[in-house]
This record gives sequence, C-alpha cells and structure tokens, in this order.
Amino acid sequence: MKSKRNLYILSLGVFGITTTEFGVIGVLPEIASAFNISIERAGWLLSAFALIVAVFGPFMLLICSSFKRKSLLVSSLLIFTTANILSAYIGNFYLLLLIRMVPAFFHPVYWSIALSLAEKTSDPADKSKAVSIIFSGLTLATVLGVPLATLMADFFSWQSSFLLTALINSVALAGVQFLLPVIEKEKESPMVFNTKIFRSTLLWINLFIAFFTIAGMYSTYGYMADFLKNITQMNGKQISMMLFLFGTVGILGNKIAGKYMSRFPFHTPFIFLVLLSCIHLLIYQYGSFLVPMIWIIGLWGLIHSGGFLISNVNVTSSVSGSSEFINSIFTSCGNLAVTAGTLSGGFWIAHYGIANIVWSSMMMMALALLTLFIKKKMMENKS
Repeated sequence: MKSKRNLYILSLGVFGITTTEFGVIGVLPEIASAFNISIERAGWLLSAFALIVAVFGPFMLLICSSFKRKSLLVSSLLIFTTANILSAYIGNFYLLLLIRMVPAFFHPVYWSIALSLAEKTSDPADKSKAVSIIFSGLTLATVLGVPLATLMADFFSWQSSFLLTALINSVALAGVQFLLPVIEKEKESPMVFNTKIFRSTLLWINLFIAFFTIAGMYSTYGYMADFLKNITQMNGKQISMMLFLFGTVGILGNKIAGKYMSRFPFHTPFIFLVLLSCIHLLIYQYGSFLVPMIWIIGLWGLIHSGGFLISNVNVTSSVSGSSEFINSIFTSCGNLAVTAGTLSGGFWIAHYGIANIVWSSMMMMALALLTLFIKKKMMENKS
C-alpha cells in the first residue's frame, strides 16, 4: 500500500459512496414534486443518511473490526450498488428513505479504512497530501457525480439518477476488487479502539470546529439546486452545469488545502472560514443575477472543497494512534454536521424563505471561527 496508485483506487470507492450520499442534492426539487412533499421533507434523504453515519459510525467499525479490510471495502460498495438500484424502483417516499438508510451504515466503514490507509502509508510531512488523494474522491463526486445525477433527472427522471449512481458504485467495486492488492499482512495488528483519546481537550475542540465548519458548508450547499432554480431562475441543464463548475474548480481547492494545511494549521482553517463567509454574503447579495452567480459559484466551489480535508487533518492530528477509530469519529462528526446543516437549512427555508438560507451557514461559520480562536488561545497558554 505504498504507491499513489492504490490511494487513487481507494479514492474511486470514495467517489462511489459520496455520490450516493450527495447525489440527491441536485434532484431534491424533482423528488419533492414527484412525491408531493415539501423541499424541507425531501431534504431528509440527505440528512437521515448523514445521521445514520454519525450515530453508528464507530460502532459499525467496531462490529466489523475482525473482518479483512479489503473484504469490508468490497462489501460496502456492493451494498451501495444494490441500494441505489432498489431506490430507482420505489414508489413511496418513506420506503425510499428507508432503503437509502441501509448503505449509510457502511459508509463510515469504507471512509475510515481508506483514510487510515492513506495516513499509515505516507510520511508525516506528506500526510495531508495523501489524505487529499482520498478526498479527491469526494471532489470527483462533486465534479461528476452530483451534476450528472442532476442532468439525468432533467433528461429522463429522478429514478435514472439513482441508476447512474448504482453504475458509479459498481465501477468502483470492480476497481477495488481487481486492482487493489491484498491489504492485510499475516502479522498486521487488528484495529485499535482506544477510548482514552476522548480525554483530550484538543480533540474535542477540533471536533467542534469541524462540526460547525461542515454544518455551515452544507446548510446552503444542501439546497443549492433549489436556490438556483427559485432565486437565480436557472433550468435543470443550467443547474447541472453550475454543479459541474462548482466541483471542477473544487479539484484545485482540494489540492491547495492539502498543500497548506500541514504547514499552517491555524491560518489555513481561518482563511477558509473567512473566505467561505464572504462567498455566502455574495450569494445573498447577487443570488438573483445570472452572470454574477456563475462567477460566485466558481469561487464557492474553489473554497468549499477544502472544508472536509481541513477538518479531517485537524481532528486526526489531535491524538496519536487508533487511526481507524479516530477517522470513524471524524466521519461521524462530519455527517452529524451535514445532518445539522441540512436540517438548519430546511428550517431556515420553511421560516424565512430560500433567499435567506445563507444566514443559516453564516451562523455556523461564526461559531467555527469563535471555537478556532478558543483553540488558539488554549495552545498559546500551554506554550
């Protein structure tokens, strides 16, 4: 597991499972219309998935710890593929919600193993770069998965978007099965679950920073398609193009975050939060204007894409050891934040309208900045 090739294979699987989680973002308006429900309720397809990951992440990893790592990776992708196929043929919203919750249990298993392998097989100085390769799968899902799912729904139906996601997961499954070498060595130690890490104040502070950051990111992004449809007055094809633009520039943003996070552990998240806050203010000010929004979406994608990577490096650098366990904790924290952000955004839409949704994100990012400065003060007092 020492070559970048293997990291890119793992990233392919991340692409598949992340497209399953976030692919619904672009088709929420169509699903809401098809089942005659509110956009807020349709948002449960995202928030419920993330909540399952958040609550059961560490427990699933504990339950599966005795199985071979490659077998877990392959099995997870098989479950994702099957669930997406079934989702395309469901005629009841609550049954669709239930079917989508099944793969959510295995999402943290794949993520935790992939991130742990990236960290274990890289030099300390290159840790954030190795992690950025894994996170490139998330970026690729944003670049291709989400906009393609949106485009499929516009050309055909929302059901076809789930079939496309099933195809993506099946390709990832084949890649991991046939191209990834056997991970286990005969003398490899089992997964370690050291609960003493919860005594670390730094870990808790970094988890709170990660939570508020990611919640702020997804409060608005989770309803991006609905905002562009109702405020910017874009059609389905234009929305899919904007999602593609958002993700494409995100590739560069992910690389920039990976390059600077290890070198500047305070300044990188600080600049990220400030810039993302400015982007949301621009969305509020110019959201109804087509041409300015195209430029804003490009800048938004460039900044947004680094959020998960920055948060992951912050959390996993808090304590040493228990690599899979700490990554499962981060995955739970991140998905709990996605749930909170999506629910907060839905609440904001229901009470203040889609045009004002950015203030839900602004509130979360202000809390993230406040917690970041608390961390800085704590570190200064220790030194």
